[in-house]
Amino acid sequence: MDLNQPIAMPPLVTTGLTFHPVIQLPDHYDVYDFTDGYDPDRMRSSTYGIGRYNERRPTMYNAPQYAVGEVRNIHMGIDIAAPVGVAVRAFYKGTIYRFGDNRAHQDYGPTIVTKHNFLSQVVYALHGHLSRESLANLVVGQPIEAGDIIGHIGEKSENGGWNPHLHFQLSRLAPATHDLPGVVSARQHAAALVVFPDPRLVLGNLYVD
Repeated sequence: MDLNQPIAMPPLVTTGLTFHPVIQLPDHYDVYDFTDGYDPDRMRSSTYGIGRYNERRPTMYNAPQYAVGEVRNIHMGIDIAAPVGVAVRAFYKGTIYRFGDNRAHQDYGPTIVTKHNFLSQVVYALHGHLSRESLANLVVGQPIEAGDIIGHIGEKSENGGWNPHLHFQLSRLAPATHDLPGVVSARQHAAALVVFPDPRLVLGNLYVD
């Protein structure tokens, strides 16, 4: 997936469709601002929270995989913080497309990619930072229905070293494996906005810009 070249495709359309919540959120949750960096020990008013799409996060990603080439720190998914073990559900009917464990520090840890088709469009959804148990008994091509439990939130020791949360990211292009670039460089940004549309198209208005 080459994000260094311009990519043209029509925007993702979801008009008239109803989607299932990926994680059932309480009435109150935090909306995080990581534009000044990431403090895992910061004060939080809820165990649930949202990390924003298309947010530049300087100093947050410092593992070796982020030190190769250009600085990558623009977040192309939505993070949904939740307690360990909380169920992660399919937002729409589809199939299991890829799954595996991205074990590097500050990577996704256990990850499941699903494939969906609606309104004559194909879209892929990456679910990262799951529990290792989430990968058990999965089969590529396995059908899923909206609301099916496809995994659970993983703990820090298995999810890449992050506070427990789900990284949810849409892709208009098929991932080559159980991975997608969750953060991109400034040069990749324009193409990434096309390939990785705003997850709020299916998650709903979890926050206001």
